[in-house]
Amino acid sequence: MSISAVILSFNAKRDLERCISSLIEVEGLAAGRDQILVIDNGSTDGSQAVIERLVAAHPGLVDATFLAANLGTTISRNLGFAKASGDHLLVIDCDIYFETSVLQPLIEQLAADPSIGIIAPKLIFPDGRPQMSTDVFPTVLRKLERLFRLRALERRDRPGQARSRPVDYAISAFWLMRRELVDLVGPLDERIVYAPEDVDFCLRTWLEGKRVVHRPDLEVVHDAKERSRSLRGLLFTWRHLLGLAYFFRKHRYAFSTRALYRRIGRLRINTAPASGGGGAREAESGAGG
Repeated sequence: MSISAVILSFNAKRDLERCISSLIEVEGLAAGRDQILVIDNGSTDGSQAVIERLVAAHPGLVDATFLAANLGTTISRNLGFAKASGDHLLVIDCDIYFETSVLQPLIEQLAADPSIGIIAPKLIFPDGRPQMSTDVFPTVLRKLERLFRLRALERRDRPGQARSRPVDYAISAFWLMRRELVDLVGPLDERIVYAPEDVDFCLRTWLEGKRVVHRPDLEVVHDAKERSRSLRGLLFTWRHLLGLAYFFRKHRYAFSTRALYRRIGRLRINTAPASGGGGAREAESGAGG
């Protein structure tokens, strides 16, 4: 099975080499089978020289696209999706790195269960603290809770939880999916510049009858600088507010997800195999995490 890894970069020269080296040394991505597609979003910190060196060091494996300006996360990632030729798409942030191999068990689970659209491991900080990388579909109140109580929410890590569980969404710092999911769901919505494009894509995945699944028994380090989680950077930046308002208008809710889960439930029933159970109950309770 081949993998096309799509990595966004913006002023991240300190992260890039570690990320790409771990993909090669820990996960075994190799030229002639896999791709590492770096999309640089108009960096000004010397990242281009680092990327060019990585391309030269790994011919046929690392490929780069240099954009003149920061176009956000959706347009840039969609450029990577268009260049991807592997059986699987791996969407990761450039501050992700692998200490142990996780891709093979994720790929095996995808192969064993065609109902899975996106699968993601547990993300942790470099010091081992868990990150809140999955959540229920947002409402206005849930966004406020994430803003003011994120640390408390992250501390609700449940050791001993199931090996695999459906979740409403996983953040796009790490997604693994079959490449054809983009054909089914469509590309990232480019009317959202930055956030919540990942929530939108996961919701559309559910609406197409595919599940988003979390593997908390597999860990990947996400050295997040958390710029987007500050008061200036998360909820009250203009771009995020615009994206969130658009998301709520598009999916016709803002304060309650009850009708949204009913929609997913009906579609889950309509698309489930004749012998399958679950249906709306799985979508309403399982998808909610």
